[in-house]
Amino acid sequence: MFTQFKYWKPYVSPFDPCKPIRVKSYSTPPQLYIPFQPPGLPQYPTTRQALHCGTLWPDLFSPYPNPEKKGK
Repeated sequence: MFTQFKYWKPYVSPFDPCKPIRVKSYSTPPQLYIPFQPPGLPQYPTTRQALHCGTLWPDLFSPYPNPEKKGK
């Protein structure tokens, strides 16, 4: 299943002096999976909604991750 955020658990050394980050993430925006704009791509119904999302096409919308979820 396609997700825009990927998570992994890095190795945590017992000798690391810093507090470990147990789950790390990275973003895979939809532009990586849509190499060109296909004809007839659906658009948001209102300009207000398009401006709020930052794109005219819902398929290209990529929200910022919620830091509270962290791989859940």
